[in-house]
Amino acid sequence: MVDAQQYQITTEPFYHATGAEIALYEAAYACRLPVMVKGPTGCGKSRFVEYMAWKLGKPLITVACNEDMTAADLVGRFLLDENGTHWQDGPLTVAARIGAICYLDEVVEARQDTTVVIHPLTDHRRVLPLDKKGELLEAHPDFQLVISYNPGYQSLMKDLKQSTKQRFTALDFDYPEAEDEAAIVVREGGVDKEMALKLVEIAHKARNLKGHGIDEGISTRLLVYGAMMIGQGINPVEACKMAMVRPLSDDADIRATLDAAVEMILG
Repeated sequence: MVDAQQYQITTEPFYHATGAEIALYEAAYACRLPVMVKGPTGCGKSRFVEYMAWKLGKPLITVACNEDMTAADLVGRFLLDENGTHWQDGPLTVAARIGAICYLDEVVEARQDTTVVIHPLTDHRRVLPLDKKGELLEAHPDFQLVISYNPGYQSLMKDLKQSTKQRFTALDFDYPEAEDEAAIVVREGGVDKEMALKLVEIAHKARNLKGHGIDEGISTRLLVYGAMMIGQGINPVEACKMAMVRPLSDDADIRATLDAAVEMILG
């Protein structure tokens, strides 16, 4: 028997609300509605789900989806050891059994034939067929399914089917307003507000280049990384180049443009 306590979040994760997303999620959970969280890289989607699991007092099982993930990776499989063959539940099955929130992070990275297995859990049936085991698992009353993805990276090959999307409620996330984002950087990165606002200004310069040489702007996550480097005594310009510019692009012209913005704002 799986110990649900190992999936419990015991320390409150820091989350800075920017709208009504907490109340909206709580209402969805009260109805056990599946939730789809959409937004750009590093804008706080995963932190929000962790915070809500903590706030609701529910265990959280997170799956980082990838293109090699099979349905068996989610549901489970038979394994062979010295004692013979035994069944091992996958993370989705464990969550359905113990009443956890199952969070499929960047679900569009998984193959579409894999994501189809979640369908029976996202409607009135709330069941998970374990075909190989011959079991029809009824989800625990507390079970909820949450998925996330980045719409900016969608393509014809990497998108959710409408038959999947329309099984979920949805919350749109974006980078916070400047004051809110600066408050997050102060809290998470340990710099003062003046420095945090400068880092946010740099991020806005980069985000304005989206679609003009880069796919994504500087995320809130990278701003926190930059702030943490500064907190270690690194020169702010060098810290920002390492933590905020270099991860963004390998293009020399884009780097030069962003480096100039960093030097102008921090110099």
